[in-house]
Amino acid sequence: MDTTETAAAQPVLEISTSRQFLSWLAEQRLSIAFTTYQIGKLYFIGLKPDHTLSVFERNFNRCMGLCTTSNGLFMSSLYQVWRFENVLEAGQQQDGYDRLYVPQIGYTTGDLDIHDMAIDRDGRLIFVNTLFGCLATLSDTHSFKPLWRPPFISKLAAEDRCHLNGLAMRDGLPAYVTAVSQSDVVDGWREHRMNGGVVIDVDHNEVVCGGLSMPHSPRWHNGRLWLLNSGTGEFGFVNFETGHFEPLCFCPGYMRGLNFHGDFALVGLSRPRHNKTFSGLALDDNLKSRNAEARCGIQVVDLRSGDVVHWLRIDGVVEELYDVVALPNIRRPMALGFKTDEIRRVLSVES
Repeated sequence: MDTTETAAAQPVLEISTSRQFLSWLAEQRLSIAFTTYQIGKLYFIGLKPDHTLSVFERNFNRCMGLCTTSNGLFMSSLYQVWRFENVLEAGQQQDGYDRLYVPQIGYTTGDLDIHDMAIDRDGRLIFVNTLFGCLATLSDTHSFKPLWRPPFISKLAAEDRCHLNGLAMRDGLPAYVTAVSQSDVVDGWREHRMNGGVVIDVDHNEVVCGGLSMPHSPRWHNGRLWLLNSGTGEFGFVNFETGHFEPLCFCPGYMRGLNFHGDFALVGLSRPRHNKTFSGLALDDNLKSRNAEARCGIQVVDLRSGDVVHWLRIDGVVEELYDVVALPNIRRPMALGFKTDEIRRVLSVES
């Protein structure tokens, strides 16, 4: 499927899928949301009534972290966190869409470079404040409220010392985080991209896995801590007995964004930027040895076999993704933004 921006001069967005991807979405009763901060868009992938691919987009400057709630989403952007609420009742539709997400509440945080986000067991939003190298939550009076920081970070400072980026929840509490390094100086993580990455146990304040390359998106699922070893292109899990990372499969791209649906993992892929941060990683050699080029899109991995069973590929204007979330029991979602008049006309009454 090819879609274009409304203005003819804009670059083309090209989306293609594996042969059975749409059937898999229908069978699983699933849709997908993902963010790309490269061009500042939130995308929703679903199915139209005729079973063809539905692609819906909205513009939000530097949108990154995503997490789901019982009736909506949280999303981080350049200097705000937005809470979206679905305003459609069960069985109700709006122009063929079965979810209509409205940006109901916005929190002004300043540019904290917020990465992963999650909801704790009390319904509180927890997010990775990458600029300050800590876990934080929203504040009604300030930019954020710090909750925890790695033991090797000596003070809260807007210096992105270790590039803390990933958050895994377990039993409704922050359990594990990923960082690119254990540096305690401003921007110190960039010198440790090859093998300085770590997984930290939040409760015990200790490193449980090291030697990683640009790790991202830790997630607890089915009794295992999964993560993306982005600098090598390997998706796998932490072996707590050995303290090592166990790869399950290789994905052809720079991985960010991981979510699960049953026995399947949804892995976000990006094309690496041609700069010092992304150059020289083992990912380059791993792609070359497989005679492959980096892709942008989403790969569906069967956790039972490690096989990539379905995929969605993105070409054209979008080259990088950040976060990916599965939206179960939703066929075709949409959202309101601020660049059209729709947000003035969509009104709802709380019953």
